[in-house]
Amino acid sequence: MSVLATNYLTPTGREEAWRFTPLNRLGGLHDGSTPLTGIDSLIGPSLVQPGVRVSRISRELLTPESHSDDVVVQRVHSECASVLHVEISAGMEIAEPIHLSRAISGVGQTELSRVRITVAENARAVVILENSGNIVLGEDIEIVLAPNSFLKFVTLQEWDAASIYAARHHAIIDRDATFESVTVTVGGSLVRISPTVEFIAPGSSAELLGVYFATEGQHFEHRIHVDHAVPKAKSRVNFKGALSGDKAHTVWIGDVLIRAAAEGTDTYELNRNLLLSDGARADSVPNLEIETGEIVGAGHASTTGRFDDEQLFYLMSRGVPMDEARRLVVRGFFAEIISHIGNEIIQERLMTGIDGELAKAGQ
Repeated sequence: MSVLATNYLTPTGREEAWRFTPLNRLGGLHDGSTPLTGIDSLIGPSLVQPGVRVSRISRELLTPESHSDDVVVQRVHSECASVLHVEISAGMEIAEPIHLSRAISGVGQTELSRVRITVAENARAVVILENSGNIVLGEDIEIVLAPNSFLKFVTLQEWDAASIYAARHHAIIDRDATFESVTVTVGGSLVRISPTVEFIAPGSSAELLGVYFATEGQHFEHRIHVDHAVPKAKSRVNFKGALSGDKAHTVWIGDVLIRAAAEGTDTYELNRNLLLSDGARADSVPNLEIETGEIVGAGHASTTGRFDDEQLFYLMSRGVPMDEARRLVVRGFFAEIISHIGNEIIQERLMTGIDGELAKAGQ
């Protein structure tokens, strides 16, 4: 393997972490072959609520809270000049969601981005990050939850068809804190996201939810890793995907590590994929590594299949045309998770977008 000037190793595609990723479509994010052409375009909310502080800080003043073996994350840590820092003050319950957005218009550019979201003790908040436009972007988002805090983090990938996005979304969860995330991927040429969780004290919990819809030629990859390193923590993972069109490809990796010290762990992960046409491929790999038998429960499940003929028959027997029946089945498949976003405008926009993709694919 070659080594970049910053001394991190360039993947070849033979590594386990990269064997599903078409490196030739990654826009140089993994090897530095494509120079940066723009600064971080992520912006904070136009109106900052009491108890919320949003600032851009020099990287020297806000070093990473965690290490990563991912070469894109290492490049972000090495080359990003600044960090967008969102801070929620102790004891504050933020009434309205905090919106972050990135919308690139016109010709795409290549960027790297670092984000830190810090939720202080006994604070509660919702952060929604919306991505759209044409871009090549490598990103690292660190989320730090203090004791007894709560954060719902919603991230939307509604990129233009040519965009490339590779990112880690990493949550560090302290005692009795609760983290919920909803990851939505419905746009882009290649999207590779690693939602990861690090429990650092007992009583903490995490729920990672996600939906993705890949159409012709798109590659969407979600690599979950949950590290149960402390006792009495709970995690739930539930991702759903649909695929339609030739060479639509999705990858879901679900890794849960229960260390020897993590007695009382309660964890379950689920991935379901719906194939809507020939020529689409869904890879789903759930993994459990358990180093102690003193746990509450640990399990995983993965399914990949086509439309439920009984559901279609039920709808069509009541006068619903075939195309409409298929649309309703797909909406129902995604609704369980999309409803967790908690924003009706965004939820309907996503569903309408999915309807449009189905119509274009002739489903």
